[in-house]
Amino acid sequence: MSHVLVIHRWRDHYSLYASYLDHAQTQVTYVTTAMGAASVPPAAAAVIVVGATDDLAQVRAATDRLIAEFGPPDRIVALNEGDLDTAAELRAALGTTGQHPADLAPFRDKLTMVQTVASAGLAAPKFADAPDEGAVLAFGETHGWPVIVKPRRGTASRAVLKIDGPGDLAELRALAPEPRVVQTFCPDPILHIDGLWTGTELGPWRASAYLNTCVDFTTGEVLGSVEVDDPALLGPLGEFTAAIAGALSDSPWVFHLEVFAGGDPGDPPRLTFLEAGYRTGGAEIPFVWREVHGIDLMSAAIGVQLGRVPDLPVPTRWRTAGWLLVPTPVPAPCRVVAADLWLDPDEGPYAQVVPPVGYRVPKVGGYEHVGARFRFQGETTNEVEKAIRRTAAQFRLDCVPDP
Repeated sequence: MSHVLVIHRWRDHYSLYASYLDHAQTQVTYVTTAMGAASVPPAAAAVIVVGATDDLAQVRAATDRLIAEFGPPDRIVALNEGDLDTAAELRAALGTTGQHPADLAPFRDKLTMVQTVASAGLAAPKFADAPDEGAVLAFGETHGWPVIVKPRRGTASRAVLKIDGPGDLAELRALAPEPRVVQTFCPDPILHIDGLWTGTELGPWRASAYLNTCVDFTTGEVLGSVEVDDPALLGPLGEFTAAIAGALSDSPWVFHLEVFAGGDPGDPPRLTFLEAGYRTGGAEIPFVWREVHGIDLMSAAIGVQLGRVPDLPVPTRWRTAGWLLVPTPVPAPCRVVAADLWLDPDEGPYAQVVPPVGYRVPKVGGYEHVGARFRFQGETTNEVEKAIRRTAAQFRLDCVPDP
């Protein structure tokens, strides 16, 4: 019987492992966190809890225990972006088939990523390695201010800085050292595009506009997203997305891309590459794809890692989906003292995850453990965007620190 090792961290059911892997015919083992253990299928062959799934030493020790009982894994699966590096390192160390660190570099090292895209002749901000403050200063003096400085490996807008000039370099100095990249600032709105690249063409895909930005969310603003239905934008965007996906890999992969989209009304959109993720989009994206579109992107993502050829349906008619994340009003960990939504059910979300009074919000990175999460559907972008904004305006969350 084959052995598949899953590295898992979500508490909610972002991924439906029991639907993708026959736990009766395959020994499926899990290395997970205490919170993630809640969503591990009951039929798992074994479950080992670690403090953090992105801690390679902890995961390797757990893997060695599983190997002693079940033998070396035939495949190692990790679907959360924060665990991709751990899985790749494990595969390389164990000689397991699948993506190794060098294969993953164009998707996790943002310097390699933008170099790959720019080398394909696609529009991207000017960029450079930023090993120290001097490199950022030299880049800004050459290309102009402001600039964006961010970790070469990072998720959820962690430690992303906008440096307006030499006087702001103290903000960079205050951060712990790590490899970084610097880029010219682009003021255009950001879209995210999610879907499947088959290896030769786009499978199902959707483009969405952010309401606020991921960086704004880290400073206490709500973060929303609504799928766009403008054909004048979607035509060129589909071509640009296909070019990016193909430049980064000629094999199938599930993507979460971010692209700047600017330009004047009536003119073709001005599209510029921002970032790419080798995974299903975060936040509520896996849920709205399953619930609104009837497509499970996670099934394709795990299929790629298992060596299968993913095959997802492309609807002849799409509905419009959206989502909203509300941060906690005080930094986590904190405890909820009030949570109220003053809205008729037919004017707001079709699904919501709102913590009850007394719930302790843990301090965990990413978009799962936030203040509240809402999901929306409708016929048009305008309809769904109005529902998102109504919900943001009519929802109140009060929390107190609970260290």
